[in-house]
Amino acid sequence: MPIYEYQCTNCGYDFEIVQKIADSPLTKCKKCGGRLQKLVSNSSFVLRGTGWYKTDYAAKPKEEVKKEVKVSDNQKKSAEKEKIGT
Repeated sequence: MPIYEYQCTNCGYDFEIVQKIADSPLTKCKKCGGRLQKLVSNSSFVLRGTGWYKTDYAAKPKEEVKKEVKVSDNQKKSAEKEKIGT
């Protein structure tokens, strides 16, 4: 269940409460009876594991993107023989 933050517009009292998403927002301050306003705050949402853009699809560093392919000596010799036709 998410944690919601409220602040009283009358006395300034602010608090957090755990509510279901389907629950209606609170409207009355429990200290002074004033009107409550739901606040928007930062969440601590973190993507963990594989399958997320951050871990699997994010841009690779430039060093990893451009790597030279080295051809072995045997492959060079066989390519030269094909050119000559022997």
